[in-house]
Amino acid sequence: MVKIGDKVRFLNEIGGGIVTGFQSKDIALVEDADGFDIPMPVRECVVIETDDYNVPNKAGNNGRTERPKKAEERPARPQAAENPETAPKLEKPQIPVYRQPEIKGGDALNVYLAFVPEDIKAVSTTPFETYLVNDSNYYLYYTYLSAEGNAWSVRSHGLIEPNTKLLLEEFEKSALNEHERVAVQLVAFKDRRPFLLKPAVSVELRIDTVKFYKLHTFQPSEFFETPALLYDLVRDDRPARQVYVSAEDLKAALMQKKTTDNTPQPKPQKPKQKNDLIEVDLHIGELLDDTRGMSNGEMLNYQLDKFREVMEQYKNRREQRIVFIHGKGDGVLRKALLNELKRKYPACKAQDASFQEYGFGATMVTIH
Repeated sequence: MVKIGDKVRFLNEIGGGIVTGFQSKDIALVEDADGFDIPMPVRECVVIETDDYNVPNKAGNNGRTERPKKAEERPARPQAAENPETAPKLEKPQIPVYRQPEIKGGDALNVYLAFVPEDIKAVSTTPFETYLVNDSNYYLYYTYLSAEGNAWSVRSHGLIEPNTKLLLEEFEKSALNEHERVAVQLVAFKDRRPFLLKPAVSVELRIDTVKFYKLHTFQPSEFFETPALLYDLVRDDRPARQVYVSAEDLKAALMQKKTTDNTPQPKPQKPKQKNDLIEVDLHIGELLDDTRGMSNGEMLNYQLDKFREVMEQYKNRREQRIVFIHGKGDGVLRKALLNELKRKYPACKAQDASFQEYGFGATMVTIH
């Protein structure tokens, strides 16, 4: 087993050095005599001297782990500098001397953000790994961020080599809500060879955290040995854009297509009368097949998302009555619905639904 700090030589190539980290589970980073990190398959490394003074560091340092330094090796903490010229400078990402071979067709950028469960058989409780997959012949400077409200925080940044995947971080199920809104920024280039200039990329993604509780979400791919959830960042040089289409917009587009078509079409059926009653059951058991591992807050947010979806669908249908069945419970969901109505739909009327039909666990909303 190759570990950080081990001195190795290469099995099928001339050279060797000290293992300083791992680019992935199968690729070790070996620092040669000139101080450059060379990515080398673990199976091609032969340990000739081991160093047991090492503690693996979880991915958070751009997907790499580093051998902890002894006290005498650590640099002194820089003092606050009054002169900007004497202030400490950030270390630039280093480009390895070894260059990945280019792949035919790889000059079009294809980049993905991947979430991989550590134990696919326990998807409700397992931790997850986040990877950046660079399926192109370009080096990429990247920044991986997450949002809380309007504030963005950097989760990882650095350099990823061509035609590789890089571990960005590991996180527990309890931290899933931190990944609901993420963004990736990319700058592509080639080292020591001419290339076509690519525009800088900035892609925001809204991650559906409910998918992390469903086994079928994770699918086989050519990049991982186990099933993974992949989000497109760039596909054939085009940055990904998430498009949300409501049911009302989709219906309107289909109706418009029918009216502009010269071919005679059958007359569409009349819509339901506005005074027809619509029932929406917000009990979490009716919305999700499996809620194991979800906190009460996560379940409440999912119920509110369903409420908002229905309200957006019918907000322009005057006098439409909608009954939201939420149950009696401790009243948390009912209070959240009323607050949402007051804030976003102040013209709508809310009242208790029929006690004979729904008991005390339903609220009727009338669209105005």
